[in-house]
Amino acid sequence: MKTAATEMFGIDVPVFAFSHCRDVVAAVSRAGGLGVLGAVGHSPEKLQIDLDWIEAQVGARPYGVDLIVPARYAGSESGGMSMTDIRAQLPTEHVAFVDDILRRYDVPELDEDASAASARHEESGGAIFSANRAEPQLEIALAHRTALIVNALGPPTPHMVQRAKEEGRRVGALAGAAKHAARHVEAGVDLVVAQGSEAGGHTGEIGTMVLIPEIVDAVGSTPVLGAGGIGRGRQMAAAMALGAQGVWCGSVWLTTEEAETHPVVKEKFLHATSADTVRSRSRTGKPARQLKTAWTDEWEVPGNPKPLGMPFQPVLVNAALQRIDRAAYRTGSGAEQLANYFVGQVVGTMNQVRPAADVVYQMIEEFIEAVQSLSRLLDS
Repeated sequence: MKTAATEMFGIDVPVFAFSHCRDVVAAVSRAGGLGVLGAVGHSPEKLQIDLDWIEAQVGARPYGVDLIVPARYAGSESGGMSMTDIRAQLPTEHVAFVDDILRRYDVPELDEDASAASARHEESGGAIFSANRAEPQLEIALAHRTALIVNALGPPTPHMVQRAKEEGRRVGALAGAAKHAARHVEAGVDLVVAQGSEAGGHTGEIGTMVLIPEIVDAVGSTPVLGAGGIGRGRQMAAAMALGAQGVWCGSVWLTTEEAETHPVVKEKFLHATSADTVRSRSRTGKPARQLKTAWTDEWEVPGNPKPLGMPFQPVLVNAALQRIDRAAYRTGSGAEQLANYFVGQVVGTMNQVRPAADVVYQMIEEFIEAVQSLSRLLDS
């Protein structure tokens, strides 16, 4: 296939795969698309290891790295607050509420080794979702052969754009509204991901069908990738008919063979419908679509504390989510009821485990069939 996106990166098909799992990233790049590693949760050491591994797997094929530096968050004027300062400002009411959830659902404490490992990871690299954390990640990414650097929340910082351009890399950013996309272009991005509300993770409120053409019209010659509710070829064809030069997919990889998705959560995904997700601030402090479970329900009960903003909410709940994941393997447990993860509405069609490469190939086959079907309408 030949689009502005495939030409920009020298790839065979315009399928960009966002994943926190290095195996998925490598598999999609080898299949002719472009895998993008979500690095927000990586320590500098872990990112170095994963990028080395990806490059050994993909050879000369391109791949990317996705970072998160939101445009606005507490302490953003100084690059982010320290973990000590964030913890000191957590409201006692919220701390007690999280503790109460864990108590009522009988979620056990982490063992001593797991607790120590969690503390070491949390302290490494600064507070999550901050410039202070993303800076060393950016430098590690640029020291490798990354072809694309993406900021997933708001426009990339001037420093991010400058450093990437100095190293000859392309820069992308996600947008949930046309005005945001225009800001990204002003900031110097090479590629805009138009992400509709159907998507997993941080999203706006505008649906993909409306959003893509609005952003295509707003950014002129800058290539746009369609995202949100895209996991099949027909959806890819629809996105490109709306003006996208390719697609950005995240959720669909969560049930692949390569995915490191928590086994209990993966099983939930395989049986979920498209109505089983919700936009909730309960994990990160910003609206993020995720699987609806007892965890998201608890934060919606009238009278309960509401989620804090970023970066306070992730610091508040991180240890609790780790405890839940550790204990969720016990069938029928409270932890199993609470366990969830980010996923989009396309989860309703994610009902079988397949290799990531097969997802790419089947998407392209269905895309071709959809385009040919539309062409026959004109022939008649």
